[in-house]
Amino acid sequence: MSSTPLDEFTDLKLFITGPTWLRPEVRQAGCLPEFGHRDSENVKRLGPAMAHLKTLAGAGPEHEVILFNGSGSTAMEAAVRSLVADGETVLHVVVGAFGDLWRNISLANGKKAELLSFAPGEAMDLDRLDAEVARLRPAVVAVTHNETSTGVINDHLAACRLIRGRGALPLVDGVSVFGGAPVDLAGSGCAFYASATQKSLGLPAGFGIAVVSAEALEKAGKVAVRGYSSDILRQIERARKNQTLTTPSATLANQMAVQLDYIVNQEGVAARFARHERLRDQARAFVAGLSGFDFFAPEGHRSPTVTAVLAPEGWTMAKLKEVKEAMRARGYLFDPGYGKLNQDLEAAGRRVCFRIGHMGDMQEQMLGTYLAELGEVLSRI
Repeated sequence: MSSTPLDEFTDLKLFITGPTWLRPEVRQAGCLPEFGHRDSENVKRLGPAMAHLKTLAGAGPEHEVILFNGSGSTAMEAAVRSLVADGETVLHVVVGAFGDLWRNISLANGKKAELLSFAPGEAMDLDRLDAEVARLRPAVVAVTHNETSTGVINDHLAACRLIRGRGALPLVDGVSVFGGAPVDLAGSGCAFYASATQKSLGLPAGFGIAVVSAEALEKAGKVAVRGYSSDILRQIERARKNQTLTTPSATLANQMAVQLDYIVNQEGVAARFARHERLRDQARAFVAGLSGFDFFAPEGHRSPTVTAVLAPEGWTMAKLKEVKEAMRARGYLFDPGYGKLNQDLEAAGRRVCFRIGHMGDMQEQMLGTYLAELGEVLSRI
């Protein structure tokens, strides 16, 4: 008998930085009925879900939630299209690959994009940020809350206050940390916080998420060309009805309704954030016990959702791929690091890094089992 495509699919345990492992209940929710996205059935799903997203964001009455069909990058592009007017400058503060991605999105949209760059593995220096904002006087400044490629978490609230104090509009990329750490947007001055479903929320990919302020919506009215699906004013009209602008994945909406109810009403938001801190400390203890390996992110800026690890001197990308295949044979998907970053590090004669994803619904026992297996493999490669 010939095999079907399903016979070829392996159910690996994911320890990458997204997509993440899904709880069985989230998988099962994918089998719930389809519904009309302009029907009251839609509101049953997305009404509570959008309220829960505001809770996770620590948002105040000045903020509203938008769901974009797409990804975190879709939300980030909407921020650029809707909030940077012709002739205005947007300053991108880059601490890794995804901060650079946002800058490239701005350039692709013809925006005047300036760059404040920090070396991979470094956190954002607020004094340098302040000096650059004072010098350039940009209308908009985009920063990264959690840099997925390097495992660096920044003080996004201090950055927003600083940017706001200089008269600019702060935008924040929180794609890999939203749902895994406090965001505390109420009173922060943040105009636009972007995220996505497939990382710390423990859901499949498919929605970009934006938490937008009233000031951002007012600013968008002064931007002449905002596109269609990237227009936050067009989007907010539907969001206020607990809808999406264009047809969503009903499967993902069902899963989101189930998962966000679990996060807020069963696990609890504070408990979820505390679990991510314990997972970070668990990964930290593992790395500290390895000979020749080091943390990529500095102390005080190590992410609760992803740990980036510098391999010993002499290790290459090829060797990390050997580790990946050895872990695949044990039933795990290992993350050999962000490819472009490792290419640059290797070309510069610097140490390459790999990542340990510990976000979403991962439990301490699951991470402990994985790290024990990974430790064995690393000692044998």
